[in-house]
Amino acid sequence: MTLRIATCRPLPEPDVDENLLLEALRSAGIDAQMVAWHEAEWRQPAPTVIRSTWDYIHDPEAFLRWATDVAAHSALWNPLEVIRGNLHKRYLIELEAREVPVTPTMLLECGQSVDIRSQCAARGWRDIVVKPAVGAGSFETHRVDAASPDADAVCRRLLTERDVLVQPYLDSVEHHGERALVWIDGDFTHAVRKTPRFAGGVEIVSEALPIAAAERGVGEAALAAVGALDQDLLYARVDVAPDSAGRPVVMELELVEPSLFLLQSPVALRRLVEGIDRRLRHAR
Repeated sequence: MTLRIATCRPLPEPDVDENLLLEALRSAGIDAQMVAWHEAEWRQPAPTVIRSTWDYIHDPEAFLRWATDVAAHSALWNPLEVIRGNLHKRYLIELEAREVPVTPTMLLECGQSVDIRSQCAARGWRDIVVKPAVGAGSFETHRVDAASPDADAVCRRLLTERDVLVQPYLDSVEHHGERALVWIDGDFTHAVRKTPRFAGGVEIVSEALPIAAAERGVGEAALAAVGALDQDLLYARVDVAPDSAGRPVVMELELVEPSLFLLQSPVALRRLVEGIDRRLRHAR
């Protein structure tokens, strides 16, 4: 049975996981093909794993229509309902409502008029991050002084086209670093430390790291809160960092197309291939 791995072409940046995954799948006897999600090959149904579809952020409605069509004719991993609930970062607001610790987040709707400087002053936020509510990588992610004219200017510009998140900048990412917790087919496998990254910047990633108990607890709570563990989840990534009190909070919950840092963890790569193989056998 042929497996399709959904990507985009051209890639906005290299996917270091791509060749590793292809070679591991083929070594396991799985005929795997990379196909851009917007290409015509999808007219013939085949089991599909979503990976590097990183340009979906420019047309999320079309991407969701594509995923819906694929799921209607064949197996899709991660499942459609997981994708539907994770495309828009309003999930952070939903996680907070379910008492999962998250980075404080203000969600602004497209076209909304807002005095961002006053809003941030009322919250005690001085150093902020402004980014799209539907985003990938560092696309249009900006760190600005909340009291500066730049804060209003960046928000106004982005709000003409998209929903926007505003969050306080967590100083802990400078020394402790943002930790990406990788979850594959039933369990967390490893973590990596990521440096802060903004529009046009380069992300530096560490070797595989162990996951602290407090980080694992927050990651598990986030996955449970969105019901992802009940939906045949193949992969996930929970990005966390310490808040001002040193407690880990969720920065992002990535269930659609996250990098899984397979280069750093052969165990994670093997677990992913085994999970795909088992699902393909069941699909037959």
